[in-house]
Amino acid sequence: MGKSEVKTIVLKVSDKTKEKMVDYFEDKKRDFTPPYAVFQAKEADTTVTLYESGKAVFQGISADIDANMWAEVEKKFNRKVEIKSTDNKTKNKQCKVDPKIYQSDSIGSDEVGTGDYFGPIIVTATYVTKNDIAFLEQLGVKDSKKLTDENILAIVPQIIKKIPYFSMILTNQEYNQKYSQNMNLNAIKAVLHNKVLLEMTKKCTNYDYIVVDQFTSPTSYFNYLKETPNVTRNITFITKAEDQCLSVACASLISRYIFIKEFDKIAKKYNVSLPKGAGDKVDEIGALLVKEHGFDILNNIAKLNFKNTEKIKELVQN
Repeated sequence: MGKSEVKTIVLKVSDKTKEKMVDYFEDKKRDFTPPYAVFQAKEADTTVTLYESGKAVFQGISADIDANMWAEVEKKFNRKVEIKSTDNKTKNKQCKVDPKIYQSDSIGSDEVGTGDYFGPIIVTATYVTKNDIAFLEQLGVKDSKKLTDENILAIVPQIIKKIPYFSMILTNQEYNQKYSQNMNLNAIKAVLHNKVLLEMTKKCTNYDYIVVDQFTSPTSYFNYLKETPNVTRNITFITKAEDQCLSVACASLISRYIFIKEFDKIAKKYNVSLPKGAGDKVDEIGALLVKEHGFDILNNIAKLNFKNTEKIKELVQN
């Protein structure tokens, strides 16, 4: 069976579609913005970069799906839609893995839940040695982006029996409190990553690299931690680090596993099928929950700073 490739799709969009994209990705933007770009954001498995020129670049396993969605939006404003993909040589170059990092003893961290309106944020750090590589590749961790929730629920119990890890759950109540204290999402993530990395470096001292899936520039990351007394240093920041480093891939899977479990607890408690992400379906279910339980329920199960909150208020009032 062939490997899933990281695709790069380029779509030319009009000013009206640009406005819609800016609004849609408001809560998913990264601090780091490339030169001449309006924003860069993460949408599940896809990194989206929108340039001032109107060029939108989608990179990831599901880039074609996300690009086609915005191509449909563009068709409403423009009869001629320009969309193209890069050639295989470019894709292979983008997917190149550094063997020094991949074949090392490493501590890596990653988070889940930051793009989901409902549910907590989970951050995990793991310790993977060179001796663990064959075991993890056999489980399919190397191609972690291809794994469904069902796959994750099946293999993560095997991972946590063998791989040392430390996870933190930031509940929605805690998130909303921190966000209201003038901490943005990346600041919250930096604090949580630092905490799990500190725990792992205490337990596992024989490592070659500490790797973090880059969500902001290194300067911004450490600036967020300037008031923190104990900070893990000597970090290697890599974009799409789960492809480069198995400890980050394991951290991503374990975080996802815990997120799925916590998400299901919320759904069972309120007897509702909760949608992931932050789309229109989220607004519909959020409005139903507010009508049944009152607006305060959102403080317990949702991230109130997302634009979904205002949309839910509008749905409830209509």
